[in-house]
Amino acid sequence: MHFRIHNEGWVYLVVSVILTIIAFPFFPIIGLFLLFISFCFFYFFRDPIRIIPNENVIISPADGKIVFLGESNLPEECCIRGKFLKISIFLDVFNVHVNRLPMSGTVKDIKYVPGKFFRANVEKSSKENERNIVTIENKKKEKIIVTQIAGLIARRIVCDLKINQEVLKGERFGIIKFGSRVDLYLPINYNLMVSVGQMVIGGETIISNPEHIFNITQSNEI
Repeated sequence: MHFRIHNEGWVYLVVSVILTIIAFPFFPIIGLFLLFISFCFFYFFRDPIRIIPNENVIISPADGKIVFLGESNLPEECCIRGKFLKISIFLDVFNVHVNRLPMSGTVKDIKYVPGKFFRANVEKSSKENERNIVTIENKKKEKIIVTQIAGLIARRIVCDLKINQEVLKGERFGIIKFGSRVDLYLPINYNLMVSVGQMVIGGETIISNPEHIFNITQSNEI
């Protein structure tokens, strides 16, 4: 598998490697511990290449396990009212934490909301934890919402998007450091192709197929 290190990880990795080199000659045990920490940073901030489906489908914005799936209102910070389909993905410390765009379109809104740091696999984290809410509109004027949610360990949400930015499905748009959750809200009439408990891969797993196209092929790598 080809992968790189996310830009947010280089500071952690470089500092830990330098400390490892300094410590080893004088304190071998501490040096071994720092070497292990360096490996952990390398593993956590890995950013593998993904094969992006080229059909008109919605793809997973993150790696992890689906812990909720059903009808829901949007976060109260959104101005849009009505029922949506909510898919919640829990990322543990072993998952890739790079977030990817679930569809192509235009970024219409970005809202950062300070909050608490409950465990990200419990439902109340969607409303009470620190989060970043991104609204994307496609060419059909349909809106989907992606919410990056900090967890018990995660203490920093990174989002590289700007309002009115044109984006492509599968592109990287941010990262949540050290354990987190991503909520995806889709129009209520979209059909779903996943289930609770399923493990999904960001940028590859098809969440929904609005056009009911089942001859899915795969194209570009990002």
